[in-house]
Amino acid sequence: MSGGYLAAVMPTMVEPVLPEPRGPISLSVVELLAERAPLRYLTRVETSLADADPTGLDLQLALYLCYELHYRGFAGVDAGWEWNPGLLYLRGRLEDLFLEDIRRAVGEIDPETTALSELDALCVEPVSGNGPSYHLRDEGTWEQMREYFAHRSLYHLKEGDPHAWAIPRLTGQAKASFVAVEFDEFGAGKGARLHQQLFADLMAAAGLDTTYLGYLSEVPAESLAVVNLMSMFGLHRRLRGAAVGHFAATEVTSPPGSKRMVQALERLGAPEECAAFYREHVEADAVHEQVVRTDVVGDLVAREPDLDVDVVFGIRAFDVVEERLADHLMASWSAGRSSLRRGLV
Repeated sequence: MSGGYLAAVMPTMVEPVLPEPRGPISLSVVELLAERAPLRYLTRVETSLADADPTGLDLQLALYLCYELHYRGFAGVDAGWEWNPGLLYLRGRLEDLFLEDIRRAVGEIDPETTALSELDALCVEPVSGNGPSYHLRDEGTWEQMREYFAHRSLYHLKEGDPHAWAIPRLTGQAKASFVAVEFDEFGAGKGARLHQQLFADLMAAAGLDTTYLGYLSEVPAESLAVVNLMSMFGLHRRLRGAAVGHFAATEVTSPPGSKRMVQALERLGAPEECAAFYREHVEADAVHEQVVRTDVVGDLVAREPDLDVDVVFGIRAFDVVEERLADHLMASWSAGRSSLRRGLV
C-alpha cells in the first residue's frame, strides 16, 4: 500500500458535528451543548425521563452524545461540558435506565457460574448459526456488507478506546496483560497498523465515509447501545468487572466471527483492504483469547473474587446488545429494506 494512499484515507483529528436530535431527551442535550459551558453550573438538568425508552433512539443518542465528550467531543462544543455537573447528573439518570434494562435482560446469574466457565461456554460455536456474519458469508449482498461496515464504524473507528478506561482500575498481571492486548489493538507502536486505521482503510476501499462518527445520524439505537455499553462500563470504577467481562467477550468471539467475514468478503470479491481488517482479527485475537482468559480474567478474579459475578454480567451484557443489533440487521435484510435510517448513497 503506497504512502500516498495512506495519506488520502488517514483519519484526521477533525471533531465531528452534532447530529440532529431524535426526540426530547437528545434535543435537550444538543441544545445544551450548543451553549458555552458555564464555569460553575451546579443546577441539575431536569429533562423529563418519565416516558423514556431505554432501548430507544432518543435515549441512546442522548447518552452517546454525553459519552462522546470523553472521547473527541464535537465541533463548536465547549470542552468544559465534559465534566459539567449538571450534564453529568442527566447522564447518570440516562445510565440508570440503560443499566436497569441491561440487568433485566441478563436476568439472575446463578451463583455457581464463574467467569471462566462463562468464557468456556462463549467459545462453543453453534452448529448452525444464523446471525449477520453467517448471512453475509452465505448469501449477503455487497450493499448489506457496506451497511454492516457503517453500523460497526461507530466502534471500530475508536476501537480499543472504550476498553482502555479499565486500565487504571486494574493491577498486577491482569493490568499488564490487558495492556499487552490493547497494545496490539493500537498497532503495536505503528500508526498505520492501528485497528482504527485499518478500519478506515476498509471504509475507503468500500466507498464509504471514513469520517469519525460519519454515520452517527444513520444508525439505529441498537448500534449506539453497543458502544454506549462499553463506554458506561469503562467510565465507572464500580463496573470494572463488567468492563473486563465485556473486553473478554469481545476478544473471545472475534476470531470465529472475523473468519466468517473474511469468507464473506472473498465470496463477494471485495477489495483486499476490507478482508485485511478481519484477517488481522482472526490472527491477533486468537492469541488474545488465551491471554485474556488466563492472565486478565483469571488474575482479576483471583485477586478480587467478589468481581467474578460482575465479569459474568459483562460477558452476558455484551451478548444482549450484540443480539439486539443482530436481530435488527436480520429483520431489515429479511424484509428487503435497509438496516440504516436512510440507506447508503
